[in-house]
Amino acid sequence: MVIIAVLLLFPIVITFTNSLMTEQEIGINYGPIGQMNKAAAGRENPFVNLKLLPDQVTLEQYGKVLVGSPRYLMMFWNSVFMVVPIIAGQTLVAALAAYAFSKLQFRGREHLFLVYVLTMPMPFQVTLVPNYIMADKLGLLNSSNAIILPGIFAAFGVFMLRQFMLDIPYAYIEAAKMDGAGHSRIFYKIIIPMIKPGLAALVILLFVDYWNMVEQPLIFLDDPFKQPLSVYLSSINGELGIAFAASMLYMAPMVLLFLYAETYFIEGIQLSGIKG
Repeated sequence: MVIIAVLLLFPIVITFTNSLMTEQEIGINYGPIGQMNKAAAGRENPFVNLKLLPDQVTLEQYGKVLVGSPRYLMMFWNSVFMVVPIIAGQTLVAALAAYAFSKLQFRGREHLFLVYVLTMPMPFQVTLVPNYIMADKLGLLNSSNAIILPGIFAAFGVFMLRQFMLDIPYAYIEAAKMDGAGHSRIFYKIIIPMIKPGLAALVILLFVDYWNMVEQPLIFLDDPFKQPLSVYLSSINGELGIAFAASMLYMAPMVLLFLYAETYFIEGIQLSGIKG
C-alpha cells in the first residue's frame, strides 16, 4: 500500500516542486520536450532532467498565472459559475427524487426508477447528439445553461441518495406523521439531517466530475472566453512553468474540499450502498 501510495502521489509532488522552480531552471530541465519531433528523427536527445527539488524556490510561476495571466482567473470563475449551480441543483433534485423513490408509495415506482437509472451506464458520447439537438432547439448553444441544465438532472445523485435513504427506518416517518408532520417537514427535518454524510459524498464526487469536464464545454461553447479552466489547462503549450503552477492551483479546490469533508465523504461512501 505504501508503494502504491508513493506511485500515485509522485506526479503531484513533482508538479508542486517544479512549480516552485525558476523559468530558467525549468527551461534547462525540460527544454528537450520542445524538441521531441527532432528527437524522433534522431537529431536531438529526447531525455529530460526530471528533478524533484528546485535549486531555488520561487513563486515566479504563480505570479505569472495569477497576475500576468488574466485568462486564468476568467476561466476559473467560468468553472465556478458552471460547477456550483450544477452541484446545488443536482443535490436538491436528487434528494427530492430519492425521497420519492425510497419512501413514497406510488404505482410503477420501481419501474420508473429502473428507467431513470438506465441513463447512468451510458457514456457522454451516447447522449451527445440528443443533448446537442435539444440545446440547439432551446437556443442554449454557446451558453453555460447548455451544460448546467443537463448536469442538474443527471441520474447519479438520485441513485446514490436513494440507496442511502433505503437504510433509514420507515418508523421515523410514521412517527412524524402521527405528530402531524407533512412530507415537506419530514424531508427537511428528518431525512436531510440523517443523510448529511451521503450529501457530502455526493457534493465531492460531483465537484470532481464537473470541475474536470472537457468534452461538454468544447462541444457546447464556441466562445473560448466562456470555457472553463479545465479547457484552459489543455491549451497551455510550451509554457511548462505556467503549466505546473496552473495545475497546482487547479487541484487546490478539490483537495481543500476533500480535506474539509473527508470524514463525511468516507462515511457517506460506506453507507450509501454504492458498494452494492
